[in-house]
Amino acid sequence: MSCIYSLKSFNSFGLAQFCQNLVEVHTKDALKTICLPLWQQQLPLLVLGGGSNVVFTEDFHGTVVRMLTKGIQVVEAADAFYLEVEAGENWHQLVEFTLARGIFGLENMALIPGTVGAAPIQNIGAYGVEFCDVCDWVEYLDLSTGESVRLQAAECQFSYRESIFKGALRHRAVITAVGLRLAKPWQPRLGYGPLQAFTAERVTAREIFDRVCQVRTEKLPDPAVLGNAGSFFKNPLVSAACYLDLAQRFPGIVGYAQADASVKLAAGWLIEHAGLKGFALGNAAVHDKQALVLVNRGGATGRDICRLAEHVIARVQAVFGVALEAEPRIMGAHGEGDLNG
Repeated sequence: MSCIYSLKSFNSFGLAQFCQNLVEVHTKDALKTICLPLWQQQLPLLVLGGGSNVVFTEDFHGTVVRMLTKGIQVVEAADAFYLEVEAGENWHQLVEFTLARGIFGLENMALIPGTVGAAPIQNIGAYGVEFCDVCDWVEYLDLSTGESVRLQAAECQFSYRESIFKGALRHRAVITAVGLRLAKPWQPRLGYGPLQAFTAERVTAREIFDRVCQVRTEKLPDPAVLGNAGSFFKNPLVSAACYLDLAQRFPGIVGYAQADASVKLAAGWLIEHAGLKGFALGNAAVHDKQALVLVNRGGATGRDICRLAEHVIARVQAVFGVALEAEPRIMGAHGEGDLNG
């Protein structure tokens, strides 16, 4: 069967790849009806949310299922607001929804692209707040049994950009809904970057939201104008000893101490100071305003993006001795692969 359905408008890099079948699902029952037979027949299957965390390197020889389920339910308790959110909801629109209703805690994660169902997979986060900080539970369809399963947050094995959905449940779980717990009273998180100018006693959630939106808009290109997947690399974690050694050799290096005594380095700083800000290989380039972002300047292929990513990784390793890791999923003809195919 030939690949006839375009995926260009369904991935934020704007990569011109195709798939054999393209299906939209608006209910959990429809999701089961479509996905379970494909799983049982071991046919290639990709469940796609906003397409903001994927690089297509070839036409996909299988079925792409677009998750479009909608719904937000809110229950207020004495200690917190409890939300049940369907997987197809847009993440940023969810942040706006809560803010408009006086429900705070998601404002640091404004303008993160993609859908709610994608949020638990890599434990999305920004400006000092991660999905795991607000997660109550995650519900998924187990393709191996056809059953709906609900995991409590503690069972999801969350860590920096990781979860059980990238580990033991990879390829087997399709997230269908998430539960969020947004605590009362609200405590602002101001430890990162431009938010440090605020004071906890006076700042409002709206001010944090507006500042995060301003900074992200200034630094991150609009995918509708310049194809990209947001931050392409994880911020690497190194030991305290490694960080101190790097700080002696590179006095301006940016790092954030973690609870486990490791230090999270700013990957964008490493890439920029390796001389790669604005660097291009063909039509794939490192963004000239935010080095953490790789962009499609027009006509780049997924392979071009991957070759550029490999070059960035090699250069940062050579200069700093630090290994970078790509965030997006790399999708080949029959499923997920890696940067080198």
